[in-house]
Amino acid sequence: MVPILLLLLLLLCHTACKNHSINCTTENDPLPIPHEFYQPGDLIIGGIASQVFYVYDPPSFKQHPAQTVNNDPISVPKNYQHNLALAFAVKEINENPNLLPNITLGFHILNSYYNAKMTSKASLSLLSTQTRFVPNFKCDRKNKLTSPIGGLLSETTANMAMIIAIYKMPQLTHGSFSPAHADKMTFSSLYQMVPKEAHQYMGVIRLLRHFSWTWIGLLAVDDDSGDKFLQTIGPILSENGICSAFILRLPEHTYFDGITDSVLKQAENFSVHNDSRANLHYFLRTTIFNNSAGDTVCFDDNGELKTVFDITNWVIFSNGSFARVKVGRLDPWAPQGQELTLNDDQIVWHSSFNQVVPHSVCNDNCPPGYRRKMNEGKKFCCYDCAQCPEGMITQKQDMNDCIKCPWDHYSNKHQNQCFSKKISYLSYKEPLGIILAVLAVSFSLITAFVLGIFLKHQDTPIVKANNRTLTYILLIFLLLCFLCSLLFIGQPVKVTCLLRQTMFGIIFSVALSSVLAKTITVVLAFIATKPGSGVRKWVGKRTANSIILSFSFIQAGICTLWLSTSPPFQDADMQSLTEKIILVCNEGSAAMFYSVLGYLGFLAIVSFTVAFLARKLPDSFNEAKFITFSMLVFCSVWLCFIPTYLSTKGKSTVAMEIFSILASSAGLLGCIFFPKCYIIVLRPELNSREQLIRRKK
Repeated sequence: MVPILLLLLLLLCHTACKNHSINCTTENDPLPIPHEFYQPGDLIIGGIASQVFYVYDPPSFKQHPAQTVNNDPISVPKNYQHNLALAFAVKEINENPNLLPNITLGFHILNSYYNAKMTSKASLSLLSTQTRFVPNFKCDRKNKLTSPIGGLLSETTANMAMIIAIYKMPQLTHGSFSPAHADKMTFSSLYQMVPKEAHQYMGVIRLLRHFSWTWIGLLAVDDDSGDKFLQTIGPILSENGICSAFILRLPEHTYFDGITDSVLKQAENFSVHNDSRANLHYFLRTTIFNNSAGDTVCFDDNGELKTVFDITNWVIFSNGSFARVKVGRLDPWAPQGQELTLNDDQIVWHSSFNQVVPHSVCNDNCPPGYRRKMNEGKKFCCYDCAQCPEGMITQKQDMNDCIKCPWDHYSNKHQNQCFSKKISYLSYKEPLGIILAVLAVSFSLITAFVLGIFLKHQDTPIVKANNRTLTYILLIFLLLCFLCSLLFIGQPVKVTCLLRQTMFGIIFSVALSSVLAKTITVVLAFIATKPGSGVRKWVGKRTANSIILSFSFIQAGICTLWLSTSPPFQDADMQSLTEKIILVCNEGSAAMFYSVLGYLGFLAIVSFTVAFLARKLPDSFNEAKFITFSMLVFCSVWLCFIPTYLSTKGKSTVAMEIFSILASSAGLLGCIFFPKCYIIVLRPELNSREQLIRRKK
């Protein structure tokens, strides 16, 4: 490899040292650029290379800068390939008769020395006659500069363009060109042979995101270009959730910017119109072809090369050698989301990774069900993980916020998935609903059986002695009390919601009014037996019926007011149970609901008080003891109901109300009527007038 390189150097130097006949009256350049390569031709391609540079000592201000001695030049052998590439391309074109027939290409390559002053000198030298330094004066019309190529750095390219743009001459750059220099008015003649850096940045970002690397280090040259790189890449990294663990600045070559204002002023006042250059501009902007690698080459409207990037895997072998293997590609012009194509199976990782994709994160990823919790004072890539609250989930790693489940869904215990809530209500198909329905029907049948016994034995003394009409009314409404509990079972609908509480309130009011009427009737009957009592006219059916109608009418008025102002309605309780939607009947107005219960409590307390006071009347006609005990059971049940109703949720609340209805109704039925049924059915000998009179005596 080394002998071939030396041979190419000798051939190139031999070509550069050929004499060329120039008939000009101007003097030679007094300070020629020492490192140059020249080959004559009809059309000259200029080139400004970055092969050699000097390390300049900082000014000491003790002697004139012109007297400062520069250090020895430092060569960059790697960049010599750019000179060889241009020489080889010119040679291939000249030897091909199908390309540019009867025209010979030449080249003139100068060095920039990584210095703004020398870059300007080299640019003006390209515009001057060979070995002369007189810009805008060409005494050699054969060797005409067509287009310059360079430079390798953004600063070199910009310094060249300041001068080349004056002549409207196309300038091709094979190095990176910073977006900070992208002034289309100043650099309108610049064509970038290197793809736009923004595409490279996005390619790197896509690779980092592909491997989930969010904790990286940045290396940048310690100069203006490095500053611009960091200013550009920093926001892009942040937008994609990537942050830098460290930033390392690399030493720079001594490089000074120094284009004088006179060149800029000249650029404003000088204009050259050349048809051949205009044609070349048109050709460069419209050309499109495939190179030897099969890739399409063309420029976009901004003079930037449109190309596709190869993703290369550097495979290092045990003997220190390496090979470059293409494992993917990046196409910036592909549809959104399809720019990156990567074959992960072909990637060979360093042996220390054991063919496992390495991790590069500040901390472990937050699993699904958790969200990021930022730490104050630390970079956003370093965070804690906080579990999502109930009803909210995350389904991906490292999500910033939890997502709330839809109203009819709930989150699982891991907070990473939403499930549909089940509809819940007290159904006839579940055990609790079946048990309560069976109890309600059973008590209804028992009540109907008791009513049948009393109807069958309606002419017997024990039935006649306790006001048969009130007994029948009480039994019928106790039967309705048991049956109205069935309205609370099953899916709530509009009709059942309107009826269940109002029917319950009115039916129980009639039943309690009947009990109160029986008790008052007994008291009035015994008072009327006293000589000269004026209460006798109040004893009878009219008083009992008045008591029942008046007290029931008040409850009916409360229920009517309830239905007309804020009626109950079908509702869904989403909050009480996490995994279920409870279909309920919303009472509409809690005040009206408790007014109905309060009025029932008032009737029960009045009945209990009257019965308790009348409990010592003669036993033969007196039901006061049984009524007292039944009212005690009734009040106990409903006093227990209120705190239980307020503390339970879902179908348990409905079940508790049904149980209270059944228990209180059963208490009235059992305490008042079972003793009489015992005598009528099992001890009929006691059901006679003689026995009642005997017991009275």
